[in-house]
Amino acid sequence: MSGLNHKELEALSLSVREHIVRMSTDGGCFIGASLSCADLLTYLYSNVLNVTPEMVHDPNRDYLLLSKGHDVPALYGTLAELGFIERERLRNHLKTNDSIYWHPNRAVAGVEFHSGSLGHLLSVAIGIALDIKMRGGSNRVFVILGDGELNEGSIWEGLLVAKAKKLDNLVLIVDRNAFQANIRTEDLIPLEPLAQKFEAFGCAVKRIDGHDFSQMDQAFSTFPFADGSPSLVIADTIRGKGLPSIEARADRWFVNFTPDEVGMLLEELHGRQASALTSETLMVR
Repeated sequence: MSGLNHKELEALSLSVREHIVRMSTDGGCFIGASLSCADLLTYLYSNVLNVTPEMVHDPNRDYLLLSKGHDVPALYGTLAELGFIERERLRNHLKTNDSIYWHPNRAVAGVEFHSGSLGHLLSVAIGIALDIKMRGGSNRVFVILGDGELNEGSIWEGLLVAKAKKLDNLVLIVDRNAFQANIRTEDLIPLEPLAQKFEAFGCAVKRIDGHDFSQMDQAFSTFPFADGSPSLVIADTIRGKGLPSIEARADRWFVNFTPDEVGMLLEELHGRQASALTSETLMVR
């Protein structure tokens, strides 16, 4: 895979963010967390993963599992932009005639596994990675975790197994946007020092700015980070990235905007009329 340059990645991420904003009406979506991981998903699918629309059933493909399933608008948008599904299908979000819903569904091409209950997909990823190892395969398994999801004990149990089985074909990415639902993670159950905790559980760890493609180039250039250990990237991100009016706001967890508000947000996304978008203008429903 030749991959995209940074200018192309920025354009792709902008298109994915447009899709996310459009899915924040007529029932709404988890907009803040979806925007925080949009750059990571576009980069992984464009420049890292060995998977294409033609390879969705190929046993030698790379796998990506979105464990923080409420971020699925970012995944849907990425899959639509890269040809896994038709862009028009995104208009079916939350409609009864399709499977474009609040959480990943395997009925959507490119979605590897259902998710929604947090803490589960690392264990699924471990099973896939172990199967690949036993078959002598060279493909890799990527799983994106939310930082609030790290409060689940199954995450840490799974890491012990991954290290014990020397699953260096397993790559974990933590979307570290510092929020869990409508509260900051450090105000609920503090996670830091996060890198040292992951290292203590057997991971080889790198930490990056999750919106900086140059840092992604460096972090994802070579796998595994250490032989016999799962690789883990802590990606520091901003909840609501791209929309200054809702960035890093606890009340922008789940939103259901009117069509007019969506139009204003799309203007803001393109750097226009941002001053008109105040807390009072955009009311949570």
